[in-house]
Amino acid sequence: MINGKKVIVIMPAYNAAKTLRQTYDEIYKDFVDEVILVDDNSQDETRDIAKELGIKTIVHKQNRGYGGNQKSCYKAALKSGADIVVMLHPDYQYTPKLIPAIVSMMAFEEYDAVLASRMLGNSALKGGMPFYKFLANKFLTAFENVFTAQKLSEYHTGFRGFTAKVLKELPLADCNDDFIFDNEIIALMFYNNCNIGEISCPTKYFKEASSINFFRSCKYGFGVLGVSILYRLAKMGLKFRIFKSDNKKLDLNSDIEYYFK
Repeated sequence: MINGKKVIVIMPAYNAAKTLRQTYDEIYKDFVDEVILVDDNSQDETRDIAKELGIKTIVHKQNRGYGGNQKSCYKAALKSGADIVVMLHPDYQYTPKLIPAIVSMMAFEEYDAVLASRMLGNSALKGGMPFYKFLANKFLTAFENVFTAQKLSEYHTGFRGFTAKVLKELPLADCNDDFIFDNEIIALMFYNNCNIGEISCPTKYFKEASSINFFRSCKYGFGVLGVSILYRLAKMGLKFRIFKSDNKKLDLNSDIEYYFK
């Protein structure tokens, strides 16, 4: 807890057995009030290791996708009374050691959300990011900055923090259940005039770290372009999909699946 704010780290997990322990061990426990993991029907020992580590865990009986997993994560964190929620992938691609810095930027009400950027500095390529992904990241980010009239260094990081207010007020229930969810939530934050900060973050690419294949990367890339165009149309008064006024917020009264601790 910092400045009276309850801090919860959520971990959307799928087949993370090889890296979960290492990731969890580097979380600064004196700073974090609770860790919640959502296992999206993994086919390995992820849930067993989570149980061994004593992590509060939610298990999906069917795979809901990366975005669907995040929705369960945020619902669980809000139900547990979080004031600040930090999403940390359990694949050890991002260092948990930056959680205190990310949280501090929100705990004193300077930012509504914080993104840990791999593109600030030269950490992406040094950390082993494939060159084609580096170029795609740069291109998509430039495209998004033009259409949103913002100046983020990266929109595609999986290490990010949010205030509870943002997660409660944005219409996240109608966002995509796949990887494009990450992009939609940023677009919604800008559309609703949220203040987003960034922090430089090193990254590590290795065999066990999760990564989507080339086909899904292309699908994600086209989805990013689509979200950016819809955002610009919404700002012009033509509201489609996630930008419609009747979209649904997360239902905190609904069940997620089942817990164990």
